[in-house]
Amino acid sequence: MQLKALKRAPALWESGGGYRNTGDATIVAGKDGQPKRATYIRRRGELANAPHALIILETGDHIVEAHHHREDFLIEVFRVLAFEEKDGEMYALVELVNRFDRGEWDAEFLMFLKAAVEAAVEKATCYHCREPHYVRE
Repeated sequence: MQLKALKRAPALWESGGGYRNTGDATIVAGKDGQPKRATYIRRRGELANAPHALIILETGDHIVEAHHHREDFLIEVFRVLAFEEKDGEMYALVELVNRFDRGEWDAEFLMFLKAAVEAAVEKATCYHCREPHYVRE
């Protein structure tokens, strides 16, 4: 019997949550800015501010990273350009497309990503967040 090797797909966890005065979040959006289907959603174990939903990445997808201290936000939006395998590990090659710091965006904001950015802000301020905020189930 011949067995086929299963190829691992590149994936990223939607993760994060808030503490009393700080917080962070990682959100994955499709190339159109819409939520993607989660491959796996954690429902057991230590969930507070942890990885919550595993999402398969594809070229063109967007990753939103949000960090805050007393709701002074740093938000970075990346676009996945390609994937590279190195030493048996898969890496995404990304480009920074927008950055919000000190109250303003560095370039014209991509409006189709508004819901993903709002979800990242919501998740980063969600005290001891225990569930995904931007996935299709």
